Parts: sequence; C-alpha cells; structure tokens
Amino acid sequence: MSLSAVHGTLSSLKSCQADIGTGMDIVTDVAMDLVEAQDEGMNSNVKQMEAMILECAKLDREINYFIDVVQQVTSGVTPQQPETMFSLSDKVKEQFSQRTARLSDAELHNHQKVLAFKDSIKNFLKQANQESEENMEELDEDIAVTQSQVNLTCPLTQVEMENPVKNKKCNHHYDEGAILSLIKTKHSQKKKCRCPVVGCGNTDVKESDLIPDQILRRKIQSQKRQNNRT
Repeated sequence: MSLSAVHGTLSSLKSCQADIGTGMDIVTDVAMDLVEAQDEGMNSNVKQMEAMILECAKLDREINYFIDVVQQVTSGVTPQQPETMFSLSDKVKEQFSQRTARLSDAELHNHQKVLAFKDSIKNFLKQANQESEENMEELDEDIAVTQSQVNLTCPLTQVEMENPVKNKKCNHHYDEGAILSLIKTKHSQKKKCRCPVVGCGNTDVKESDLIPDQILRRKIQSQKRQNNRT
C-alpha cells in the first residue's frame, strides 16, 4: 500500500462522516415530527430515535480516532521509505484498539449532534407547553360564552353529548355517533337527513358539514369532573 492510497482512504472516511452527520440531522427531524404529531407511543419512538443517533455518534467518534491514529502513524513515513509501510497496519490496529478501549459510551451524550437532538426536543416541548397554556386560557374564555349558548344535550339521544360536532350550515350540535348513524340510515332509505333540532330549516345534513367542537367537548368534560367531585 502506498501513502497516496492511505490518503485516499482517509478522504473517503471523511466523506462518510459527512453522510453520517446528514443522517443524524435527518433522525433529529424525524424525532421532531413525532413529537409534533403527539401520537400514541411517541415517547418510545423518540427513545428509539435517540438510540439511533447515539449509534451514529459512536461511529463518527470511531472514525475520528481512526483517522487521527493513521495520520500520526504515517506522519514520519516518506515515499522514499516504502519498507516502513509493511508495519503500518499493525501499528494502526494496536493504537486504535488502545484508544477505543478507554472510551466511555457516556461521552457520546456530549457529541454535538446528540446535544442538538436533545435541545431540539426539549425546546419544542417547552414551546408547545407554553402555547398549550395560552390556548387553554383562550378556550376557557370561549367556553364561558359557549356554556350559555349551547345545550349540552344531544337532540337525538336526549343525553349529554360525549363527542359533540357542530353543523356548519345551521350551527346546531349533535353527538357525533348519533348524527352519523341517522345520516347513514336516511341515505340507506334514499332520503335526505333533516336536522333533528325542532324548528330548524336545514333539510339536508351531510357528514361533510359536521365539525368536531373541541371547545364544547372540553366544557362537557370539565363539567363531568366538577360533578364527580361533588
């Protein structure tokens, strides 16, 4: 093996490191998407992403040490001393093994990309919590108005709604399961579904007209909790 071949190999390893860095950025982006989606099992998935980025950090660190060892071992070799090249491989293996044996996986958490991963997740959650608190205050104000305007009882079931939906055409509310069942029944009879609220002129209630009312749902849940306490 010649010095030029060694230098070519080191150059390829450095290119590989750049790809590893890009991969770590992608892992961070995926983890952020998982946190933003707030899907069930999010914590487990983010932990898997963290384990993945730690493995990338470990590989990146080992490449760094390998390149450093090779450069040190070959620093005193010149093209005029080809006989010395035969012992380079063993020297590199020995010094690399000695260095990596002293390494701790705990140090991986200080890797720049790992720190960026953790900071991104932490800052996003912090921001999301702040926005959630602000939204909750706005919802509470809206609920105070909604409470006096909307009947919490479904006009179909005559019991308190669990998943209220609002008809964007006539602004009346129904329990989601009840109104969808009525629409399905009417359509099977080749008929239009009339709004079940007495006196309403909406004669064609469609599923596409229904919007989940999260404000009213929160109000119903809040009232249930108050009733349970009393």
